[in-house]
Formats: sequence, structure tokens, C-alpha cells
Amino acid sequence: MQAWPVVKPAFVEGINANPSPQLSRIKCPAPRRARKKAEGGASSNVFSMFDQSQIQEFKEAFTIMDQNRDGFIDKEDLRDTFAALGRINVKNEELEAMVKEAPGPINFTVFLTMFGEKLKGTDPEETILHAFKVFDTEGKGFVKADFIKEKLMTQADRFSEEEVKQMFAAFPPDVCGNLDYRNLCYVITHGEEKD
Repeated sequence: MQAWPVVKPAFVEGINANPSPQLSRIKCPAPRRARKKAEGGASSNVFSMFDQSQIQEFKEAFTIMDQNRDGFIDKEDLRDTFAALGRINVKNEELEAMVKEAPGPINFTVFLTMFGEKLKGTDPEETILHAFKVFDTEGKGFVKADFIKEKLMTQADRFSEEEVKQMFAAFPPDVCGNLDYRNLCYVITHGEEKD
């Protein structure tokens, strides 16, 4: 399974949603068949899984990723999103695999359903916190980033070097090399940082 680009409004404030003039295309409606297929492929129950503020954040992320503003995310939108995030050489196969994760064209409802399905498999916050607390023998609320990196790369479902880099890019350790696992657990289970 391919990793979708991490796009959240707070992470991309400084990035122009349309990084080049060529990406500012005229919005045109999707073909009727594609629209019907996309609408039929997802259940509207997904909206009950999230509160209104979460749905709004997903909508903002969807809008940022829908670079050509046609109401659907396709391979070119993903390529442009990766480019805006600094990853230029994304392989076609990787983009195709990402698009194939959806049951049909990716409109907002399908996008929300895909994230809902992924989040449904997430352990409860308390379970994740407990796993980190095992390594926090002093109960300070943080663990050494180097220690966590070593455990992630050598135990159970091993992380690759790239996956560890992505995690630390999203959740950087402090200047002393400590990882605030309480905040990390909150973001994993709630999708946003605590205030």
C-alpha cells in the first residue's frame, strides 16, 4: 500500500496551492458517468464518523490536493501535490497504486471514506500511550528519538529509514532529542495537535 502525501492545512500554510501558472486551470464539471460512479462508490455514513471541524479540515486538504480544481483527485493532482511538498520524482506506478486504492474516481466523499477506513484501524489513544509509556520509565512524557528510531527499525513491523524520516519530519524531536509521545499519540488518534 502506497503512502499518500501528508497534506494538512497547518503543514502547508507557506505553500501556494497552485505552485505554477500552468496548474491554474479552468474548473470544468466532471463527466456525468464518472460523477455517478464516484457518488455510488462511497457511503454517506462516512460523514457521521467525523465532527464538523474535522470534515472541514479534510475538505481543505482535498481542495489543496485537487490542483486542477475539477472536484476529483487524479494522478496528475497527486504528482503536483508531491511536487509542492518537495518530492519531484514520483514514479507513475506509485501514483497509479495510490489511485487504485479508491473504488472509483476520488471525489470528496470517496476521499473522506478512504481516510475514515484508514483511521478506523487505528488503536485507541490509551493503547498507543501505554505502548510508549513502557519505554518512558521515568514518566516524563517523552522518549529519546534515537531509541524510538532503533525500536521502529528492528522490532515487529519494521519501519524503513524513509518511514522514520517521514515520522520525524511530521513530529520532530526537541533540541535535546526527545520525542513528545503524548502529542504524537493525540495526533495519530485525533488528527490534529493539542492546543
